[in-house]
Amino acid sequence: MGSLAQPGRFAVSRIAIIGAGPSGICAAKYFLAESCFEKIDVFEQQGEVGGVWHYTPLLDEQIPIPSTTPHVPLPKPIWPKGAKAPIFSNPMYERLNTNIPKDLMAFNDRPFPESNLLFPSRQNVQEYLVKYAQNIRHLIHFSTQVVDVRSQLVDGTDKWEVVSESTITGSSQKSIYDAVFVASGHYTVPYVPSVPGMNDFKAMFPDAITHSKIYRSPREFAKKKIIVVGNGPSGLDISTQISVVSQKPVLLSVTTPNASGALLDKEEVPRISEYLPNRRGVRFEDGRIEDNIDFVLYCTGYLYTFPFLESIEPPLVTTGRRGLALYKHLISIDNPTLAFPVMMQKVIPFPVSSVQSAVVAKLWSNKLELPEEEAMRAWERKRAEEFGEGTSFHILGYPSDAEYINELHEWAKSADDGFTKEPAFWDKRACYTREVFAEIRKRFVGTGGHAKTMEELGFSFDDLELQIPTSQEPEGTRK
Repeated sequence: MGSLAQPGRFAVSRIAIIGAGPSGICAAKYFLAESCFEKIDVFEQQGEVGGVWHYTPLLDEQIPIPSTTPHVPLPKPIWPKGAKAPIFSNPMYERLNTNIPKDLMAFNDRPFPESNLLFPSRQNVQEYLVKYAQNIRHLIHFSTQVVDVRSQLVDGTDKWEVVSESTITGSSQKSIYDAVFVASGHYTVPYVPSVPGMNDFKAMFPDAITHSKIYRSPREFAKKKIIVVGNGPSGLDISTQISVVSQKPVLLSVTTPNASGALLDKEEVPRISEYLPNRRGVRFEDGRIEDNIDFVLYCTGYLYTFPFLESIEPPLVTTGRRGLALYKHLISIDNPTLAFPVMMQKVIPFPVSSVQSAVVAKLWSNKLELPEEEAMRAWERKRAEEFGEGTSFHILGYPSDAEYINELHEWAKSADDGFTKEPAFWDKRACYTREVFAEIRKRFVGTGGHAKTMEELGFSFDDLELQIPTSQEPEGTRK
C-alpha cells in the first residue's frame, strides 16, 4: 500500500517528515530540490532543530529497570519553570565532543567552521545544525508532537493520516499525506537487560541502577564505587569522565574486551550475571563478587520504537532490536511510502542521511524505481541469515558503511534526471579518515584536545600518500 498509482509507480505530492534532527532537516532539503512535491511538513516536538544534539537539562525521568520492550507510550512533554514551551528529555550530556572528525561528520554541502575543534563540541554541532536548517525553517512545525500515523483510504487511494498535537496548547490536528519520512531518532527508549536479582536490588536501592540517557555530568558520582556496563563510545566516554572524580578504578563491565589495551583508571570485568541486594553487590560471569556498589550505569544503547506507528501491519518492530522489512535499512517493503533513515549503527550519520534522502526523493518522485518486492525481501533474508535478528542486523562499521554511502550515491545518480542535489560520496581521503578515526581521536585526546585539523596531529594526505603517524602520544584525560 502507500500511494502507489500503479505497481512500481508512486503518487506522492504531500510528504510528512517526523523529526527536525539532522536526518529530518537533511531530507527536507532533498525533497525541496526535486521541485515536484506540493507540500512538505516537518513535525518537531522540541522548540528547536537538532534532535539528539539539542541539549536538555537533566529532567525528572524515571528509567524502567529492566527496560526490554519497545512498546511504550509516547514521551510526555515537561515544562521547566519559566519556559515558553515544554521540552523532552534526550541523552546529550554536558561535556561531550564528537568522536568523529568534523570533515568526515559534516554534510557534504556545509563544512564545519574552521574555528571548530577537529572533534567539535555538542554546542558546535547544535549551532551547525541550526545554521544548516535556516532555509527550511518555514517548513517546520515546532513544539508539535506526532501522536499517531495510520493508513487511510481517500478516494480509493491509500494515504497516511498524521495526527499531531501542540505541546503548548494541547490542540490536535489531522492531516493527510502520501508519504511519511520517519526521522524521529532512536534515542528514546533505553535498553537495560534483565539480570537475576535486579528487581530486588532496584527495590532496595531505587536510584542505584540507571542508564546513560539521564547522565549529564560526573558530579553525582564523586567518591562513589561505580560499574559502567558497556564499552561502546558512550560507555568509554562516560566512564572516563566519571573516573576523574569517583573511586578508582571504575569497573567497566564488557562482553568483548577493549582491543586497544590498558584503560586509564578503569578495569574491565565480565558481564554481570547476578545482583546481590543483601550485599549491595554483583556477581560477574567469572564468579568474582564486588560489594558496596553505589551506582551501576548502563551504557547499553536503545530500542527501536515507533509508538505513533503501532497500528501498522505487519509491525515495524517486535523486540526493538531491529526494524522489520526495511530494504537497504531504509524503505518499508510492506509500505514503501514509509522511510526510516539512519537505522544503522557504527556509521557516520550525516553523510548516510544525505544519500538516503537523495534516494528516497528520487524514488517518491518516480525518477528511480524500487526492485521487485521479492528481490527486496530476498535482500532482507540474506542480511538476517548473515547477521542475525538482533542489533547486529543494522550494524555496518567500516568498510561496509563506506560501501553503503557510495552505493546509494550511485543509485541516486542513476535517476532519470541525475542529481538535483548531490549527496555525500566518500573518496580515498574520506575512507582513510573513516578507517583510522579512532587513532585520530586518541591522538587528539593525548595531545590535549586542542587540534583543529588532522594535519596538526601529524596525519598527512599529500598526494594521497596516506600514512598513519608512527609516533605514539600518551593517552590523557579529556578536558
